Amino acid sequence: MIFRVADPAPATERRGTPLRQIRARGRGRTAIALAGPAFVASVAYVDPGNFATNFAAGARHGYLLVWVIVMANLMAVLVQYLTSKVGLATGQSLPELCRQEYGRRTNVMMWLQAEVVAMATDLAEFVGAAVGLNLLFGVPLLPAGLITAVVAFVILAFEQHGYRRFELAIIALLAMIAAGFIYVFFTVGGQDYGQIANGVIPRLSGSDAPALTVAIIGATVMPHVVYLHSALQKDRILAETAQERQLLLRFNKWDCAIGLGVAGLVNLSMLCISAALFHTPGLSDVRDLQAIHDHLSTLVSGGAALAFGIALLASGLASSSVGTYAGQVVMSGFTPWRIGLFARRALTMLPSLVVLALPVNVTDALVYSQIVLSFGIPFALVPLFLITRNKRLMLDMANRRLTNFGMLSITVIVSSLNVYLIGDTVLGIF
Repeated sequence: MIFRVADPAPATERRGTPLRQIRARGRGRTAIALAGPAFVASVAYVDPGNFATNFAAGARHGYLLVWVIVMANLMAVLVQYLTSKVGLATGQSLPELCRQEYGRRTNVMMWLQAEVVAMATDLAEFVGAAVGLNLLFGVPLLPAGLITAVVAFVILAFEQHGYRRFELAIIALLAMIAAGFIYVFFTVGGQDYGQIANGVIPRLSGSDAPALTVAIIGATVMPHVVYLHSALQKDRILAETAQERQLLLRFNKWDCAIGLGVAGLVNLSMLCISAALFHTPGLSDVRDLQAIHDHLSTLVSGGAALAFGIALLASGLASSSVGTYAGQVVMSGFTPWRIGLFARRALTMLPSLVVLALPVNVTDALVYSQIVLSFGIPFALVPLFLITRNKRLMLDMANRRLTNFGMLSITVIVSSLNVYLIGDTVLGIF
């Protein structure tokens, strides 16, 4: 008879930590399993507000504002990396940490401005998806907005069955957006690559260039995903040792670089398509989404117009789902109150439905919404900077001096652009 000695170690120890089990599958499968949160966040960086601002910038100024898109995307990579690091290091979201670290009045103020930003975000997302449905299927704008709300709830329901299903649904929509613009970029052709390279040099020209600059940054560095990304990380794959924490952080860097890099290339392609096609006499004022679609059909091909419409619809549906998720993170973090998902969604999407119901230029509404978003960025960046440099909270993941300098520079640049825009607008009125 053979006697077996029982293993005194617990079953979980014999199997290893969750991260060790994932790594046992191989390097490639580990990278895929750990990727996702930054791709979800990156959808907000290619929402319909980006369509409006990037096409307007390309039509009016050609390749002049390429530097703004490059700068905004570099900002986004650092900002999203830091906010995801908050979730990894503390196991809490950024709003939860703000509630823990700051006074009640400060948190109420931050929550209120975050709700205004949420409404501006919803405006861009709902209007964009509604226009996409209108272009593709002829659905009137108001019913299209209601359809968008229903689809957003369906996509968000995936999250109730595990984070991975929700991430994969969003990544699939992001892939549709990227594929659409790759097709349109090469179909349009005629790109002046020398001018694209020259456009990296920072400069402004034209009365509306400052407003478009702020709008592009507002459409790229999104306050609500600064809050959301930290929440996406906190309940995902937990590190049980200091070594695992550093390993997750290293994979997280690549997640942010690749996910937001894809978003940056999509944004750049939008501006370049518009510059090549519309920055000519008679077309430089083309900025309406319907007009862009029609001109793509007339000047390029029906396939290019279809790809644009599909990308716009996918963008609106994905970003509205992410926006709803972010709204829940904001409210549950900054306040002790809880409002049902449906009631909250109805409140934040109300301004969007009003815009869709009224005879207003929806593209102008999108651009203005991005300016509002830009004013909300400092309220997210300042606490992110203060918390990520705090060694008591972040332990071994606290920022280094160079990272602190970069984050402080971003906050100052964005705030300065907003002040410039206010002054320029006031002087224009008087």
